[in-house]
Amino acid sequence: MNTPTEGAGDGKLPSLNVLAQYIKDLSFESPNAPNFGMAPNQAPALNVQINVNARPLSSTDFEVELAIEGKAEHNKNVLFAIELVYAGVFRVQNVPQESLHPVVLIECPRLLFPFARAIVADTVRDGGFPPLMLDPVDFAALYRQRAAQMQAAPQAN
Repeated sequence: MNTPTEGAGDGKLPSLNVLAQYIKDLSFESPNAPNFGMAPNQAPALNVQINVNARPLSSTDFEVELAIEGKAEHNKNVLFAIELVYAGVFRVQNVPQESLHPVVLIECPRLLFPFARAIVADTVRDGGFPPLMLDPVDFAALYRQRAAQMQAAPQAN
């Protein structure tokens, strides 16, 4: 006979644990150094893109990648370009199947972001520029935007 705490998920609480965090790829380029071609008080045009990818490692473990690409330009000259793929291995347990995808693609990158943000800031600073301080990211909105794009893609085909 099942007690009230058995059965649906055996009454265990959902859990999300970080097993590892690491840099998978890091690239910084300053192709026009030391001739940046701009006055010190001019602000460059910044373009930053963030993407999230995930893959299952087991039934409970997932590798989640946070990919950040940034480029600063002035008068069509690249001042610097940075690419970072920061990843983590997460154990997700006792989460309903319908909630698993959002947990992996929203909550996991949310946990990775502060570390990736610091790596980007430090790398750009160490490259001779003011640190690039990334604004906080709404990973739920990013998830919804990506889901909408994926729904529209089959209709376009």
